[in-house]
Amino acid sequence: MSLVFAAIAPHPPMLIPSIGKDEIKKIDKTKVALAKLEEELYLAKPDIVMIVSPHGSYFSDSFTVNVCPEFETDMKKFGDLTTKLKFKGEMHISANISHTAKDEGFPVSMVTEKGLDHGSTIPLFALCQHLPEAQILQIGFSDLDYKTHVDFGYFLKGMIMNSNKRVAVIASADLSHALHTDSPAGFNPAGAKFDEKIQELLAHNNTSGMIQMDPELIKNASECGFRSCLILMGVLKNMDYEFRNYAYEAPLGVGYLTANFVF
Repeated sequence: MSLVFAAIAPHPPMLIPSIGKDEIKKIDKTKVALAKLEEELYLAKPDIVMIVSPHGSYFSDSFTVNVCPEFETDMKKFGDLTTKLKFKGEMHISANISHTAKDEGFPVSMVTEKGLDHGSTIPLFALCQHLPEAQILQIGFSDLDYKTHVDFGYFLKGMIMNSNKRVAVIASADLSHALHTDSPAGFNPAGAKFDEKIQELLAHNNTSGMIQMDPELIKNASECGFRSCLILMGVLKNMDYEFRNYAYEAPLGVGYLTANFVF
């Protein structure tokens, strides 16, 4: 049927109550923003949720599509053995991607991994618990150039528009990990510059500006979601939308952006 929802969601493990516990209050802005995003996703009634994750299977020279009939969340690497959610896997669009991508000039590796990485688990935990029938389609980016990521997103848009399902696309994306001296990557002045610039470009629908961003700035910012956003920009190409920034905060030294694209 169509694309019915598009958003950017961060993936701080602290959002999981059994991990964050009392410390979850430190990212209250993000928690409130994701609750709002969850309501809007629910109202969009998606049949399929396509999530672009930075932390799934990764190949430098090809995109990935995780094809599995059923997924399970797995947060044991963060000491959480109790949060176990199950989601149905999407099999039709993923098959079309597999059959079509090469002819369209996109290298795609098909993988089968039942356990979802935390880049997928946390947004799905926050946004999809009231969508038990929604099918999950997990996409992974690569080291290919920025424009190719946007073009691949536009290719995915074609797959979405040619399906008979209602599809939501979520870019799982943390911004800079180098904002403070106690950030995971330490402090780098590029961190704040990157986070400010990417929000500005997103707000003005400036995809070409994103493609032309300085690779050294991006590298020094120690981000993990820029390419997720590039793919989403490709999905949104030629669409008229309003960018709504619901929250940006960095109390843990990592930039967390929660945003919706309303069309």
